[in-house]
Amino acid sequence: MKHTNNNQLIKIAIQIAHDAVHNHKGGPFGAIIVKDNKIIGRGANRVTADNDPTAHAEVNAIRDACKNIQSFSLSECTLYCSSEPCPMCLSAIYWARIEQVFFANSCQQAAMIGFDDQFIYKELSLPHARKQLSISQLSDACVLEKAAAVFQEWDHSEFKQTY
Repeated sequence: MKHTNNNQLIKIAIQIAHDAVHNHKGGPFGAIIVKDNKIIGRGANRVTADNDPTAHAEVNAIRDACKNIQSFSLSECTLYCSSEPCPMCLSAIYWARIEQVFFANSCQQAAMIGFDDQFIYKELSLPHARKQLSISQLSDACVLEKAAAVFQEWDHSEFKQTY
C-alpha cells in the first residue's frame, strides 16, 4: 500500500502528539490510520488523562478507526505514529490486521525520555516460569472443563466470526 505523501501524513500524527503534550492530556504520542488515502482514525496518548494504561495513541487510533468504519478489521490500512509502537500497541496492530506502519521517533529515543519497553520485550520472550509476573494455568479439572466448554460453544456457534 503506497500513499502519495507519507511525510505529510506522519506530520499529522506528530501534531496530535504535540497537541497532547501542549494540552497536558497525555504523553508525547500521536497516531492516525489511513485507508484509501483518507484518515479514518486518530488517536493521542491519554494514559494519564484517562487513568488508563492501555490508552496509547495507536490503540486509541485503532478504536476510533474501527468505530468509524464499523469493522474490527483494519486490513488495507496504514498506521502513522509519532513513535515506534510499544509491544502492547504492536500486538493491537497485528490483531487489527493493519498492513503497514510508519513511525518517526524510534523506541531508543522513547527510552531516552523514560518510555523504555526493553523489559517488556524481554519478558514476553521468556517461558511463564521465568517471568517476573506470576502467571500460571490453573489445574482444577472442573475449572478447565468449564473453560474448554466455552471455547467449544464458540467454535460451534453459528454467530462465530473469525478475527
